[in-house]
Amino acid sequence: MFRIVNINRNVRSIRRYRQIITVIGGYGLGHLLEYLNLGQVVDFSRRVLRRRPPKAAHLSAPERLRLALEELGTTFIKLGQLLSTRADIIPASFVQELTHLQDKIPCLPFEEIKEQIEHELGVPLEQRFLYVEPEAIAGASIAQVHRATLVTGEDVVVKVRRPGVVEAVETDIDILMGVALLLERHMARSDIYDPVGVVREFSYTIRRELDLTREGHAIEKIRDNFKGDATLYFPKVYWEATSKGVLTTEYVEGIKVSDTLAIEEAGLDGREIAARGARVFLKMVLEHGFFHGDPHPGNVLILKDNVICLLDFGMVGRLDPAVKRYLTDVLVAVINRDVEGLAYVIVEAGDAAETVNMQALKKALAEFIDSYFEIPLKEIEVGRMLMEFIDLISTHRIKVHPDLTMLVKVLVVVEGMGRRLDPDFDMVGHLRPFLEREFRRQRSPGRLFHEVEQGIEGYLTLARNLPRDVKEILNKVNRNKFRIDLEHRGLDRFSKELDRSANRLCLSLIIAALLIGSSIAMQGNRGPMLWGLPAFAFFGYTCAGLVGIWWMIAILRSGRL
Repeated sequence: MFRIVNINRNVRSIRRYRQIITVIGGYGLGHLLEYLNLGQVVDFSRRVLRRRPPKAAHLSAPERLRLALEELGTTFIKLGQLLSTRADIIPASFVQELTHLQDKIPCLPFEEIKEQIEHELGVPLEQRFLYVEPEAIAGASIAQVHRATLVTGEDVVVKVRRPGVVEAVETDIDILMGVALLLERHMARSDIYDPVGVVREFSYTIRRELDLTREGHAIEKIRDNFKGDATLYFPKVYWEATSKGVLTTEYVEGIKVSDTLAIEEAGLDGREIAARGARVFLKMVLEHGFFHGDPHPGNVLILKDNVICLLDFGMVGRLDPAVKRYLTDVLVAVINRDVEGLAYVIVEAGDAAETVNMQALKKALAEFIDSYFEIPLKEIEVGRMLMEFIDLISTHRIKVHPDLTMLVKVLVVVEGMGRRLDPDFDMVGHLRPFLEREFRRQRSPGRLFHEVEQGIEGYLTLARNLPRDVKEILNKVNRNKFRIDLEHRGLDRFSKELDRSANRLCLSLIIAALLIGSSIAMQGNRGPMLWGLPAFAFFGYTCAGLVGIWWMIAILRSGRL
């Protein structure tokens, strides 16, 4: 059975490879392989495949990439959304375009959705719901949403995972991992870009998003973090009608935060809502380290008494204590316009490669901070400022934590909503108390004592393990099993060029052998004859001529005479 499953998966992979290559080639994106230092693949495709005009040839490369990802479906749309948060590994023009990815596809017929609900819940639909609206109220590549009524009478929304999406995503992840391994071997500075790490991060994220129970747990986790806060409301999760492929939550009626006119007509206070939204978001990030990763206006409702309701927790971000400390130190240094402190934070965080030019980095940071020097703090857009900061350090080959880039995008959205609700919205003013509190907490005597204690414990562990480690090394030396692995970077490229030269030399020898053998056969005038010539000589000359012509064309196209 296991072998049959593997065969089916391999067949799906081959078909999917073909589809991916067709779509990418159709949009004329072969030059991206050159950008990734895979020029040999481009040369091969140009020699073997007939070149055709790309789709949407009048559009830019980032626009064509976005369209190609949308055409390739769920996995590649989600990959594009991830890459739109990674300004450290792709150019800014592509980052900007990928933020416009549309994760909307036609909704499936209700009969298929009904069958999927019953399959996931393991019971007939009527045992859980009195009624399910046949028309979907929202749809995306992973799931679509329907209004419904539970058998107990509550109005709910049902999020249903599309049939077959899990298998499709797993196939695409296998393909992406194969491509990532190829890039890691051939791409220059793969240690900086870490393609395998990006695919692993992506596969972890999308697999969590496919499991709708995780979204339910995220709702309850954030609700527990804000327990007792009357300014927030979270929809209830109905676990009896929830599984990995179905999520049933309370239907909440409210005003979209983007509808400022309706908010004003309802007698709600836009300034208070903006202040509450900023406080909630900053508390999620700087205190809890667990935040809503997609708070666009459609996912934020305003209820009576200026209460904020957050929806759709399919995407969440997490900041561990080290990243929170890094973020706090960066914000404090930028707001205090401390160039030396900012450079120190970047280096100490361990994100800077050995090849980073620190003088150039400090100069760029100084220019960055100077650009905000004369702007009043209340007018600074913190999200855009941090986005510029990430772009700056990315150009110096410095890695950025993925959740930090997601946070910056979310901060831009939250800040934009705040300014629409309140023209005098001051994110820095809301941010300063949190930073001061976090800064004091990180440098409190108790915290410092805890860090010293952890350091001492680490050294004690090292001291305990040292005799055993030394003994193990000596035993390996005595048994001649001690080995040091050395990696010579750049040797692969030399090996490939050497192989190419050897192949051309062998081909030349084959052509020469065919010519010499055919000439000898011609002089012998023996064997079968063809048009008055020895057949062996005729075929030998023909093969040598065809191979020689093909070889010369390949060399001329490669541009390497």
